[in-house]
Amino acid sequence: MKIRETIEEREVASLAPQACASRFSRGRASDEPPCPVRTCFQVDRDRILHCKSFRRLKHKTQVFLSPEGDHYRTRLTHTLEVAQIARTVARALRLNEDLTEAIALGHDLGHTPFGHAGERVLDELLSNGFHHVRQSLRVVDLLENDGAGLNLTWEVRDGIQHHSKGRGALLGSGAHDLPATLEGQVVRLADVVAYVSHDLDDAIRAELIGCDAIPSGLRQVLGSRHGERINTMVVDMIEASLATDTTTVCLSAAVSQAVTELRDWLFRHVYQAAPVAGDFYKASHVLRELFGFFVAHPIELAACGGRRVEEDPVEVAVADFLAGMTDRYAMNLYQQLFLPQPWKVL
Repeated sequence: MKIRETIEEREVASLAPQACASRFSRGRASDEPPCPVRTCFQVDRDRILHCKSFRRLKHKTQVFLSPEGDHYRTRLTHTLEVAQIARTVARALRLNEDLTEAIALGHDLGHTPFGHAGERVLDELLSNGFHHVRQSLRVVDLLENDGAGLNLTWEVRDGIQHHSKGRGALLGSGAHDLPATLEGQVVRLADVVAYVSHDLDDAIRAELIGCDAIPSGLRQVLGSRHGERINTMVVDMIEASLATDTTTVCLSAAVSQAVTELRDWLFRHVYQAAPVAGDFYKASHVLRELFGFFVAHPIELAACGGRRVEEDPVEVAVADFLAGMTDRYAMNLYQQLFLPQPWKVL
C-alpha cells in the first residue's frame, strides 16, 4: 500500500463525518497521476506555497503602503495568520487540515499591489470589472507555472472562490455565498478574524488610533488586547460550530455582531483615515498611469515581462500584469517610465 493511501485511510477513520476526506475529492480539471506519498490536498498546498504569486505577497500592502517598520503586516503575513487560525479551528472540529491550509494559503493570490485601493482602480478601468477573488482563480488556473496553471482540486478552488465577504454578512446571504466544504467555511471566517485583529494591532502600532479609541462595548465582548481578541473569536467559532454538530461553521450571535461592528469601525477609523487614504490616492494614480501606458503600448508589456493569454483583450493582459506586481515593483516601474532618469555617461 502506498503512503498516500495509508494517509487517506487514516483521514477517513479520524475525521468528522462532515469533513472532506481527500479520497473523496471531486478531482482536478486535468487528470494527473496521484502522488505516491501526498494526498491531493497536500499537493495543492505545496503547489501554492512554492508558486511565484505566493512569494510576491511579501511585498504587497495589507493596510499600510510599503511600511518601513519591520513589524507591520503584509499580504503574506496576513495569509500565514489566516492559515494558522484556520488550522487551529479545523483541528478542533476534526476537519481536513491540509485542505483548510491549502485554501488559506491560496485565498489572496490575486490581490493587487496597494491593497484594495489597487483593486478598486482595476475594477474601474476594466470593462468587465475586477475582483481579487476572480483574479486568484485566474492565477491558479491560467497564469502561474508559465501559463500552465497549478491544476488545483475542485475543493481548493471552491474555497478560494467563496472566501471573500467584503462588507457583507460574515456568513453570506445564503448557501450560494458559502464554500461547499466546511474547511472552506473555516477559512472564510478565519480571514475576517485575522484581519480585524491584525489591522487593529497595526493601526495602534502606527499611532493612527489609541487603544482607548476602540468602543468599550467591543472591548468587553472581544477583549482589550490583540491576543485576547483572537482567542475570543477562535474559541467562539469552535464552540458555536460544535453546538451545530459541525453542520456549519459559525460564530455565536454576540461575537458575530461584535466582529461585524469592529470591521465597520475599522473602515471608518483606519482604512478611510486621511493618512492612509492619502497614500492610496497617490498609489491609485500610479496604477492608472501604468494601465494607460501598457494598453497603448502592448509591445512594451511583453518587454517588461507581461504575458497575454491567447484571445484575451489587451486590457485583461495589462490587468494580469499589474495585479501581479508588488508595491515596490509598481512604484519602481512608474519611476522608470514616467520620471526623468539620471544621464549615464559611458
